[in-house]
Amino acid sequence: MKYRTLKLLKKRRIVRKKIKRKQTTDRAVLALIIGLGLVLVLLVGCSYRMVPNETKIEYGTTETDSKNDKLQQKQSISQSWKWEKQ
Repeated sequence: MKYRTLKLLKKRRIVRKKIKRKQTTDRAVLALIIGLGLVLVLLVGCSYRMVPNETKIEYGTTETDSKNDKLQQKQSISQSWKWEKQ
């Protein structure tokens, strides 16, 4: 009886090690796939660059404010960008 129990426990331990090994292998493969995907995205992204497309500068005065009768100055800069292949 004792020997049978020991054999079963050994078999059980061996199966558990195989399962752990398989899980570790699965994780390693998943990490490798994600890493290669990230490298691919970065390499493709390096062939493009962002360049300014359009720049607008607005400067001027607005009408008087009814509370204090002073002219208000309006200043703004806006810029749009686009992707360009190198």
